[in-house]
Amino acid sequence: MLAKDLMSDEIPVLRTSDTAVEALNWMEVFRISHLPIVNNNEFLGLIADNDIYDINKPDEPIGNHKLSLFKPFVRYDQHIYEVIEVTSRLKLSVIPVLDYDKKFLGVIGMSDLLHEFSKLSAVEKPGGIIILEMPECNYSMTEISQIVESNDAKILSMYVKSLPNSTKLEVSIKLNITDLTSITQTFNRYEYKIKDSFMNYDDQNDLFNDRYDLFMRYLNT
Repeated sequence: MLAKDLMSDEIPVLRTSDTAVEALNWMEVFRISHLPIVNNNEFLGLIADNDIYDINKPDEPIGNHKLSLFKPFVRYDQHIYEVIEVTSRLKLSVIPVLDYDKKFLGVIGMSDLLHEFSKLSAVEKPGGIIILEMPECNYSMTEISQIVESNDAKILSMYVKSLPNSTKLEVSIKLNITDLTSITQTFNRYEYKIKDSFMNYDDQNDLFNDRYDLFMRYLNT
């Protein structure tokens, strides 16, 4: 999935002739805190709601005001993982998409980005989740896969996270089965530390809903 496939058909762009009031109205409608300002096909920068609140004359065109715009963007051919990295690191609610001539092509909203990512990560598919914790030096995707497949199961997605102030990893595995008994027993036999497991579909939904909420709160801080 590339950036050009994620662009929204709904989120508007601002022109320099638009007012601050119009910008805030659009942000409220689409539940975002950023909008790109575009002149013809030239991307002038991204404006945040906090910048608009500082405008003394909100009924005047944005182009009449001196703004400190920043210009984050992704190229149209960047992978969704790269798009997520930039958006998350800069805590953006939207990210502009440009071509290699810096021509503005469109904008990606966070809600669309998360929706597409959920498809890639198999969130919508039923299955169990196992969370392992291990030293970095012991991590082997090959061995983890062999343990899962030896129990007639398949890995739908897997995520690796470094734990803060530690040399350990947290490995979250989404599987295509909900009964994880035999797999957890095998992991225990190989002396893996199972930090948590979720066997029921409802528990799985709760886990991803909680992580979605945490992710959204992180982006909005």
